[in-house]
Amino acid sequence: METFKRTPLQLFNLPQNFMIPLFQRPYVWKESEQWEPLWNDVRRVAEIRIAEPHMNATHFLGAVVIQSHEAQSKRYTIWNVIDGQQRLTTLQLLADATCALFAEAGEMRLAGQLERLTHNDDVYVEDGEGRLKVRHLNKDRDAFDEVMTAEPPVDHGDLKHADSQIVRAHAYFSRVVEQWLGKTGSDAYESKAKELTSVLLDGLQLVSIELAASENSQEIFETLNARGTPLTAADLVRNFVFQRLAAEGGDTEKAYREDWPFETKFWMKDVSVGRNLISRSSLFLNQWLVARTGEEISPQSTFTRFKSYVELESNQRMAEMLPVLKQQAQQYEAWTEAASRPGGSLDRTEMAVYRMQAGGVELLKPLLIWLHEPGRAYSSTTISAIIRAAESWMVRRQLLRLTSGDLGRIVADLIAANTDAPAEELAERVTGQLARLNVTSTYWPGDEEIRQTLTTEAAYTRFPRGRLRMLLEAAEDNFRSETGQPQIERKGYPIEHLLPRNWKDTWPVGTSEEAEARQAHVHLLGNLTLLTTSLNSKVSNGPWESKRSALQNHNTITLTGRVIKRTESHAWDEELIKERTTSLIDALLRVWPVPHGHHGKVVDPQTKAGDWVELKHLIEAGLLAPGDKVIATHRDYRGREGTITSSGAIDLAGKQYESPSAAGRALRQRSTNGWYFWAVADGRRLRDVRAEFQNAVPAEDPSTLSSL
Repeated sequence: METFKRTPLQLFNLPQNFMIPLFQRPYVWKESEQWEPLWNDVRRVAEIRIAEPHMNATHFLGAVVIQSHEAQSKRYTIWNVIDGQQRLTTLQLLADATCALFAEAGEMRLAGQLERLTHNDDVYVEDGEGRLKVRHLNKDRDAFDEVMTAEPPVDHGDLKHADSQIVRAHAYFSRVVEQWLGKTGSDAYESKAKELTSVLLDGLQLVSIELAASENSQEIFETLNARGTPLTAADLVRNFVFQRLAAEGGDTEKAYREDWPFETKFWMKDVSVGRNLISRSSLFLNQWLVARTGEEISPQSTFTRFKSYVELESNQRMAEMLPVLKQQAQQYEAWTEAASRPGGSLDRTEMAVYRMQAGGVELLKPLLIWLHEPGRAYSSTTISAIIRAAESWMVRRQLLRLTSGDLGRIVADLIAANTDAPAEELAERVTGQLARLNVTSTYWPGDEEIRQTLTTEAAYTRFPRGRLRMLLEAAEDNFRSETGQPQIERKGYPIEHLLPRNWKDTWPVGTSEEAEARQAHVHLLGNLTLLTTSLNSKVSNGPWESKRSALQNHNTITLTGRVIKRTESHAWDEELIKERTTSLIDALLRVWPVPHGHHGKVVDPQTKAGDWVELKHLIEAGLLAPGDKVIATHRDYRGREGTITSSGAIDLAGKQYESPSAAGRALRQRSTNGWYFWAVADGRRLRDVRAEFQNAVPAEDPSTLSSL
């Protein structure tokens, strides 16, 4: 085994084949997680070389493991790719896409240089063999061969394998490279083309681990990929942060010691997110990024999005950003530790964190981080109102056991739409944006739907224990607030059935119908309470008189105290369970209110997007007006605006487009869903305005939350 540091030119220059074996996994790299970061790095190096020719800027691309093939050709070397096939394939696609653009523009010298990275010269190729240097033997072979041998200009949509990830990658690089190069024939184009070629030839560096045919490649592969501890997003961010800080001339040792908070047990602990475990530091960095960018970011994309944010969007030096990151991390840690304490009253933010922990979700954490970002200085009243609205939206959906898959996007949209909103309008804007949601996957349920569901819901069997306990605690705190008592202690108190689960021996009824009716009440919300200590099974399952006496002797909880008082002259039965269920539902609706007049209307799920709906229809309905601004929501075009005309077109830089999608395509130079791409001034996307029109329901008044 030998190890070399090689540029693409050094790795690919000689006549050779890199064979990707049949058993290797297919091509899986994606735009947001791999293509875009790679292109950003290539572009950055090229721009540095243009701006500062004396600097020989480079970028490390990673490692590849290749093994000499036992059956060698007389004309060129054959390698088996053991590891790094995704990287090699992507580099080939980028080089070929750029080569095709240069050939189309008549830059034949540059095109020829890049072609030698991807294609063997004809003189070394046997009759019937292909010229490609990288050869896929798995299911990607046909798609790779087709796009890599297509004549320029490449029409990706007409290719037989247009839907493959391989062709999509080639199309992506063709698009972004063409956009960056600009107008052909200009001096700027010539300069960029030359430096881009230079970067693709010798500005990228790879570590090439080269094995002899006799060496055990599987053992080496396992050592590299399976036996070590995988790097977390926080590990990758840390390395990037301190490399960048060193490049800025900062004191990395001092910064690591004083401003990097993520090396403690608290931050290194794995926490559960859905069905996955992730380090708390990686989770926080993901949520911090959502708060900073107003975008939903998958855990797998945390590092690449952090890197692109720092390099392309943030105006801060790393030495300035790191103390802010530390401050927000310490605040986050304080919230989490407060929420974990069994006693003491919690403020609105700490209580939201506790309730999310109890409910097994992380949904609102980016919103909390955003609200408390240094420099925003929102009042406690504003923060409380926003958290109350967002928590109501989240918890009400949990009460109905609705899906949560699309909710992260809504939280990101709230942040993106209101980042620059005046502080005095913020609570109303956020509440209004939530109230206007009207599709099943995201809407804010109203009181009536909650009542109808919880009145008959077997709460004990339908809700996870932690979430059910949190609901009972919330009702308890609501009752206590009426008399100025402190919040209930969060000690994981046991949940007790007032009418026992095993009731048949000590709570007998006369008929099978009565027995069926009684059993239907056992797990209702109104039959559940919290106790400071568990009752023994004999008392818990015993007759009401003895059970009531035990509750009376050991109770300090208002929920249970009200039951004791209510049964002074009336034994606990089905009617009282119904009555108490109604009372607890009322308490939960007070804890998590909705705007006055909000009913939680949902667009008929059978209603289609309505291609017939145009902006002019929304103008006629009074939902939009000529002169209204539409704002691009994609991060690469954030701040770009269009104006709605009286005819229902969008005016963009003096040119009118008849549909939102046409305007989006003109801006992005690619197919775009304009109803999702454009938002109006209050943060709603055009698709939300369209849904309101389709639903034909007047907009609700979000100006106040009842009992706020």
